Amino acid sequence: MSQPIALLSVYDKTGLLELAQGLNASGVRLLGSGGTAKKIREAGIPIQDVSDITKAPEMLGGRVKTLHPAVHGGILARSIPSDEQDLDKQGIDKISIVVCNLYPFTSTISKPGCTLADAVEEIDIGGVTLLRAAAKNHERVSVLSDPKDYDQFLAAYRSGQGDVGQSLRNSLALKAFEMTAKYDDAISGYFREQYASSGENGPVQRMLLRYGANPHQKPAQAFVSEGELPFKVLCGSPGYINLLDALNSYALVKELQEALKLPAAASFKHVSPAGAAVGVALDEVEKQVYGVDDLKKRSRRWLVHTLVPGHFRQQCDLATARIISREVSDGVIAPGYTPDALDVLKKKKAGKWIRSYVPPELETRQVYGVSLQQRRNDIKIDAKLFENVVTQNKDLPQQALTDLLVATLAIKYTQSNSVGYAKNGAIIGLGAGQQSRIHCTRLAGSKADLWWLRHHPRVLALPFKKGVKRAEKANAIDLFVSGEVLEGGEKSQWEGQFETVPAALTDEERKEWAAKLDGVACSSDAFFPFPDNVHRARKSGVRYLAAPSGSVMDEECIKAADEHNMVFCHTSLRLFHH
Repeated sequence: MSQPIALLSVYDKTGLLELAQGLNASGVRLLGSGGTAKKIREAGIPIQDVSDITKAPEMLGGRVKTLHPAVHGGILARSIPSDEQDLDKQGIDKISIVVCNLYPFTSTISKPGCTLADAVEEIDIGGVTLLRAAAKNHERVSVLSDPKDYDQFLAAYRSGQGDVGQSLRNSLALKAFEMTAKYDDAISGYFREQYASSGENGPVQRMLLRYGANPHQKPAQAFVSEGELPFKVLCGSPGYINLLDALNSYALVKELQEALKLPAAASFKHVSPAGAAVGVALDEVEKQVYGVDDLKKRSRRWLVHTLVPGHFRQQCDLATARIISREVSDGVIAPGYTPDALDVLKKKKAGKWIRSYVPPELETRQVYGVSLQQRRNDIKIDAKLFENVVTQNKDLPQQALTDLLVATLAIKYTQSNSVGYAKNGAIIGLGAGQQSRIHCTRLAGSKADLWWLRHHPRVLALPFKKGVKRAEKANAIDLFVSGEVLEGGEKSQWEGQFETVPAALTDEERKEWAAKLDGVACSSDAFFPFPDNVHRARKSGVRYLAAPSGSVMDEECIKAADEHNMVFCHTSLRLFHH
């Protein structure tokens, strides 16, 4: 049996001499490149230069050292007759151990004043090739890419009398592949920053962000590793959370339009919907409630954006832009804009206006250093989801079906646990991110209750002074319908917005008005664990329910729905979102 050969070519020389000494003592013939061979030889350990087998000197200032058939043929050769014959013909010996780590590209580009030329010279070619070749042939070859593995390898080599075992070779190969993947990722990231951030050299793949979720979280960026960024910033500079909201909202709106064949819009805040709606016409009272009764041009699409200005599915026209310009928003995402609409939106303070995109099938996120990957939740939701009606009342009119779709699609993109209420094609209450299902149902219900109180004749007739701004009116109405007790300066400020201070709504007025709310649709992202959810939903006018089955209390929840003559659809589809 021929003497085993180890090839050593490392930048990081930690533990190198101890490893070389151990291999030499175990009867391994050592080959080394450049500075690696020099350091080992100076320590008095026998080693040959790579050039002794390649018969070619290092060249191009060290750029070419180990790139030679005598090296890679020895590494890649399998223990099969045809490979053995090829080696014999060329006079090449098998290499069974490869020790290699890479030029410090990441640390080089992190240094102040690093130039493009500096970065280029730190891109390891031969080292990566050695690692990939050895890792590919790990059935026979051991590849050491991390000095931390030297002691374990030597111990296994000695105890196995030259055979460290397939299990160790497998794990060492995986580590080498992970090292080269991380190395390539750092290089592509650097050149993405240099060449694909402005559009001067081709498609834009990267956008620098001022910071992440919080100002201290720097650096931050948005990027893709294939193609180009699937959106275009037309004005402003969106932030990390802006993009989280924009991309989630675009996905929701896209699904709403596909499921209902209607214009759709959504508004997001901190990665959950603040509102979502489809193009169902507003009546005169609703126009007043939403504060758009003063606008003359009213298309069905226009009415959608009245409900939820922010993120929508069709081209933004001038009428829509004028509505959005009156509201508080950080950005708008749409497939396109008419020139006059874009002119209006560009004038909006702190506006970020973004075009749209298509997501990949797999999504990956990292949490505390651990990468999690799953198939994107691309399940298609349509009317068939609600065919399993489990209550005595099975009357599900078209408008109720539309509202169930709106509520269900909204909670698909809402932080779990979540429950959504919808009416007339729009979300009227969302309970998001609660640890208890009943808390979601109560939260969504309380929002729906306040939404309904805004329709009260006394609310519509509140005597605001001239000059009170839209946002101030909205806040004043919210305080009025919530019944919050005001004191001191807050009370004075609130009262100062009215010609005459309105009397608070009495408990009797609230109860009488609440009883008039009916026909609300409610959807849950998971099953109702107890019937209290059903009873609470009914208090906010819910007539139509949708939730997955699977609770031990399913029958009790159905009984509760029957008690209120509600329509309950078991969907058999959980929709957790995190």
